[in-house]
Amino acid sequence: MEVKTFLGGLNVPHYKSFSEKQPIKVASLPEEIIIPLSQHIGAPCQPLVKVGDRVKAGQKIGEAESFVCAPVHASLSGKVKAIEKRPIHSGQMVECIVIEVDDHQESVDYADNDVEKASPEEIINAVKEAGIVGMGGAAFPTVVKIQPPPDKKVDALILNGCECEPYLTCDHRIMLEKTEELLKGTKLLQKVLGVEKAYIAVEDNKPDAINALKEKNDDPNIIIMKTPTKYPQGAEKQLIKAILDREVPPGGLPFEVGALVQNVGTAVAVYEAVRFQKPLIERVVTVTGQNIAQPGNLLVKIGTPLEHLLNECGGIKEEPAKVVMGGPMTGVAQSDLSVPVVKGITGITVLPPKMAFGELEYSECVRCCKCVDSCPMLLYPNQISIYGEAGLYQEAEKWNTMDCIECGICAYVCPSQRPIVKFVQQAKPQIQKLQNSRKE
Repeated sequence: MEVKTFLGGLNVPHYKSFSEKQPIKVASLPEEIIIPLSQHIGAPCQPLVKVGDRVKAGQKIGEAESFVCAPVHASLSGKVKAIEKRPIHSGQMVECIVIEVDDHQESVDYADNDVEKASPEEIINAVKEAGIVGMGGAAFPTVVKIQPPPDKKVDALILNGCECEPYLTCDHRIMLEKTEELLKGTKLLQKVLGVEKAYIAVEDNKPDAINALKEKNDDPNIIIMKTPTKYPQGAEKQLIKAILDREVPPGGLPFEVGALVQNVGTAVAVYEAVRFQKPLIERVVTVTGQNIAQPGNLLVKIGTPLEHLLNECGGIKEEPAKVVMGGPMTGVAQSDLSVPVVKGITGITVLPPKMAFGELEYSECVRCCKCVDSCPMLLYPNQISIYGEAGLYQEAEKWNTMDCIECGICAYVCPSQRPIVKFVQQAKPQIQKLQNSRKE
């Protein structure tokens, strides 16, 4: 079944051939794991262990004490060697629990529940205890997302399997190799939300995933939707427009138009949490790019250092290299290879020397409006960047800066090489302060 697309967006090079045919491989165990107490949008966790404690894989080691929060668990057994601030992929210093990994692993006991008998309340509790967050990159606590306000009726669930970011293929492999788990996780999300219809959206550059889902799906209320390949097709608001032809209002959230979007990896994690009471302690990560020796898709324990995974894939072929956590459009370049993989990390992209440049020299906006033509949020990135660069945040606010999804298209098409996303990121917290001051 074909669907409409959305206004704006761009056809960007895919670069998925490096890893799309590589089956998921279990990564080897690192010598230590680093578990940040904040791996999600919201308040950080509070540690439940102290230095010197021994922990088992799957044991809760950080408790969520706020509503918008998600607990964290030890992904491997070992001895707690430190609780201290360590750098993470965003560049921030975050309180982390550092565990020296045992040679012989011990795990907590898991269950084997009948998922079809699980009540909505049991699903919610399982998701909460498992510490599941959005695994497409947003890392919003899933237990919050599946409990929309009582006055907001959700009637459609969308599972995002578009994976529109160049290079990344982890969701593609999940749809191929964990097809049944994905479909069962979808049914659990339908039950907890009380929705009849669910849509699994897959871009048409993944025909094998589309076929696999159609072959194993026997539920007429789960509809496999083939979407055009266009970036950023997988962004929430763009996907809702394409699948349901509903427009989320500026500043609004999907449930305001009766929709909820979850990543396909998140649905699999929900299934594992309800079926086995398994916490989110591992995820599939794509390690790819022209400059990695053996690209692949790895099942990685949360907390594994980035450098360990690069070595697992044969190492960097040529220096200087640019190592990006995530994909090239929305990912973050790394200066420290000791940072850990966290729940929302989808991939590691290793770019060659010719692409390993730092910040480009840029010039003034030439008013070509290429960014305006391509913006999927129908904004004026040129105006936002001008006011953001000048520190005129009240003016930037008038151009709906807060609606920007930071997809990176504007910077990609800009002939003046302006770092438009950087200016947006500088402006957003300042605009938030202005908005908060008006409420006081």
